Amino acid sequence: MRVLGVLSGTSMDGVDVAACELALSGDTAELRPLGHTASGYPPELRERLLAALPPAATTAAELCELDTEVGRCFAEVAADALRRFGPADLVSSLGQTIYHWVEDGRARGTLQLGQPAWIAERTGLPVVADLRARDVAAGGHGAPLVGVLDSLWLGGEPGVSIALNIGGIANISVVGGAHPLAYDTGPGNALIDAAARMVTGGELAHDVDGAIAATGSVRADLLKVLLDDPYYALEPPKSTGKEHFNRAYLARVLDGCGRVDDGDLLATLTELTAATIADACRGADRVVASGGGTANPVLLAALRNRLADHGVPLGTSDQFGLPADGKEAYLTALLGFLTAHGLPGNVPGTTGARGPRLLGAITPGRAPLALPEPAAETPRRLRILRPEPEWRPRASR
Repeated sequence: MRVLGVLSGTSMDGVDVAACELALSGDTAELRPLGHTASGYPPELRERLLAALPPAATTAAELCELDTEVGRCFAEVAADALRRFGPADLVSSLGQTIYHWVEDGRARGTLQLGQPAWIAERTGLPVVADLRARDVAAGGHGAPLVGVLDSLWLGGEPGVSIALNIGGIANISVVGGAHPLAYDTGPGNALIDAAARMVTGGELAHDVDGAIAATGSVRADLLKVLLDDPYYALEPPKSTGKEHFNRAYLARVLDGCGRVDDGDLLATLTELTAATIADACRGADRVVASGGGTANPVLLAALRNRLADHGVPLGTSDQFGLPADGKEAYLTALLGFLTAHGLPGNVPGTTGARGPRLLGAITPGRAPLALPEPAAETPRRLRILRPEPEWRPRASR
């Protein structure tokens, strides 16, 4: 089955898409990457999405419009991917998280925008979407869902592997330990991005290559205040988002710290991300990183130094067959594939759900909906096959 995976992460930079061939062979799922790419949101849409995030007030009308506009944006990205990477049988969409409701340490609900009907209408393909809600209904956090890929992908590695994704929020999957574990460690790029927008008056959406952070030094007093946030002391499974780690949060912290130079602020927030991730990775035999944060050399250097203190080497997912900037889109494709084959997409020990669940809802495409026969065996490992050469459509005669 050829599947497109599309999503936008908590950084809200734009839409990621990956195309792949997926197949089941006994207890092994096989994934052959066909290509991946990213497309930025139209600037006005990105600003509207950021403006709708808590603690800002919004309206039902604005949410309706954003749901439609994100859906249309996803639809165009998917259609372009079909032209670029070849035909597909299914689209899987994780949407754009706009709110993740956590109360008293328990996820109560989650909301992703990007109406899948627009994707189905534009591509003619069935779409699996709304992938997080069923896990939440079953008592889980609905995030991170990457545990299902990581447990299959890295399960054969010796010792304990930690798969790390650094998006707006950073999350890890612990593979090979006594119990499966996956959770959000805290902010990845969220506070760094908020500070970059703050100090540049909105001119920069993020600290490109860590350039601002590189001009400053870590403020120990500010770092201590940031590390005292109660979230870090919570036991997993746990999840968080920009409902908590946002610009208003940063402003409250800075109110009690006096004047902080721009470079020092970005350096300290970069160190916060590195410190909280490294603390969660103690005792691992390796950390395998992916996500947008891997493109920030200052953050990676800080993380590598912190992990070295614990004797833990840091690599990237590219070394294990999945591109660091496309892994989440391939995860999304895998989740849709599992749903289409009647297989659960969550790992209960990671999200906290009461048991394995089929995830998502399916919007039919142009043809009558025809799903594969339910799989007879749940996969126990994931094999990454060599990517195919770039597909090109036949020239018209």
